[in-house]
Amino acid sequence: MSESKASSGTDGASAKRPNFLVIVADDLGFSDLSCFGGEIRTPNLDKLANNGLRFTDFHAAAACSPSRAMLMTGTDHHIAGLGNLIEWTNRSDQNAPSEGEIKHWSTAPQRGMPGYEGYLNERVVTLPELLHDAGYLTVMAGKWHLGLVPERFPYKRGFERSFAHLPACSNHYAYEPQLNGQDQIPGFMTMSFIALHSEDGEYVKKLPESWYSSNGYGDKMLSYLKDRKEANDERPFFAYFPFTAPHWPLQAPDEFIEHYKGVYDDGPDVLRDHRLQRMKDMGLCAQDVEPHPVIADEVKEWKNLTAEEKEKSCKAMEVFAAMVECIDHNVGKVVDYLEATGELDNTFVCFMSDNGAEGAAYEAYPIVQGTMLQHLQKYYDNSLDNLGRWNSFIWYGPRWAQAATAPSRLYKAFTTEGGVRVPFLAKMPTQYSANIAQGSITNQFSTIMDLAPTILEMAGVKHPAPTYQSREVVHVRGTSMLPYLESIESRIHPEDYITGWETCGRAALRHGNFKILFIPKPKGPEKWQLYDLSVDPGEIHDLAERQPARLEKMVKMWEQYVLETGVVPLAPALGEWIEATEGQMPENAWMEYEYWKDGARDEPEKFRKNLPRFQRVGDVVEAR
Repeated sequence: MSESKASSGTDGASAKRPNFLVIVADDLGFSDLSCFGGEIRTPNLDKLANNGLRFTDFHAAAACSPSRAMLMTGTDHHIAGLGNLIEWTNRSDQNAPSEGEIKHWSTAPQRGMPGYEGYLNERVVTLPELLHDAGYLTVMAGKWHLGLVPERFPYKRGFERSFAHLPACSNHYAYEPQLNGQDQIPGFMTMSFIALHSEDGEYVKKLPESWYSSNGYGDKMLSYLKDRKEANDERPFFAYFPFTAPHWPLQAPDEFIEHYKGVYDDGPDVLRDHRLQRMKDMGLCAQDVEPHPVIADEVKEWKNLTAEEKEKSCKAMEVFAAMVECIDHNVGKVVDYLEATGELDNTFVCFMSDNGAEGAAYEAYPIVQGTMLQHLQKYYDNSLDNLGRWNSFIWYGPRWAQAATAPSRLYKAFTTEGGVRVPFLAKMPTQYSANIAQGSITNQFSTIMDLAPTILEMAGVKHPAPTYQSREVVHVRGTSMLPYLESIESRIHPEDYITGWETCGRAALRHGNFKILFIPKPKGPEKWQLYDLSVDPGEIHDLAERQPARLEKMVKMWEQYVLETGVVPLAPALGEWIEATEGQMPENAWMEYEYWKDGARDEPEKFRKNLPRFQRVGDVVEAR
């Protein structure tokens, strides 16, 4: 094999290579889909699940762009350039629910460090690059969040056609308030409302008047697949279909919101109980599972809310449910087209969330209090009847999120199971489906890093590491699922498999069924804890004091994980800790393109930064 190309794509595959449709939701909870225990209408995803396989022990990263980096590359996000969300690296207060956490968990030591570039770096080769080299049509429509400037666009990382949402999140209707006088966008919202997109190699100047994110991505994906058909393009395809929903701001078309009127009037605790029971009935968790208690001290209990507060809280959950149903509706459009054109039987279709449900109570964050709430009152309409429409801006908070992550602990941004265990389903091409009972469920441990090697093996494409196009690239860290799916192997990973997680100083490592966990205050004890997930999936009963030898052994495994992946610890307990240099200390100065500033989208080159880069030399950080 030449170092600039992958294999021809025929080794180990049938004469007709499979297509791939990879669907990702943004901040979807584990039990939100009907086929995973929820009450939300998801008939199209349920149909895929009923014709395929559901995973109950599938894991992503604790936040969105790290997970997407792992999916695209098959390796750890600290290696691939997304050691943290660039937005969280950029400002220490973006993910800090208290002043104390800002002080003690500054992200400054990570700024400019290898693996924290904020985009897919040159150490990795992407799945679409390899598939395109091997003769696949590669298309995507949806959220990218792996680079903001043209040389980082999907078009430059293997996608022949792409319509990409570039930042972390935005208004789903592309509404931008027209500010009065000297008013400015509050700091928290600068990167949270502008729907910045690219198509192929160019920025999109204007979205359609009728734009709603999920519908727009569904229509665009359909158009790419139809273009292929009309051009008589006989290449197999890799289609990446990542939504920005149901990430806040919670917004959805009225016709979907209407389906959930009154459904959540009993509140999040009742919803949690109902979903847990349905999950037990469906065989998605054990009958005697012990759910972790809800952790939500920063917001009122349901019983203490006023009638108006309850109405608005329920409406937020109704809108969230509508967003999930709209995702399902657009998945249905694409899958129905593949079925009508005879392509579905030869297509591997999978669906997942990029992390656990979003449970942050942003109204309690220092960065949000004051100017942002005043801005929302002036430029948005968060009256009850208007919630979910284009000019509202809401989230749903930790209690609804933990109704979706139960029986697990906590939610997105935490390395607890509630933050990293996500729903995953897969429908296999006919040639691989004989060994999978339709509608079956597996409790095999697996991670989002396993997808790239699985897809490459199904396509008959070899990963080119250690070189690709005359540059050094890393090997995948994931494992192909195909031997398990074909019943050649009884497991995806060996029983003693080791893998780690880290986001914003929250850390975890799993060795078989045992897991060590480090969660800083106020949500954790700020020391390593130990759990046996085989009997305690809720991470409730800490074994650290009873099994100190195991804890010590696993902490050494963690230290090895840090060395292998380049994690920059934010606390001495997580490894060799280095204080940030003066060059790393500035806040809000680490975004490569400040697209939210006046004039930036008209003249993007004037708003780009050449950011300093650093390296670790011994126990100090030096400029590169």
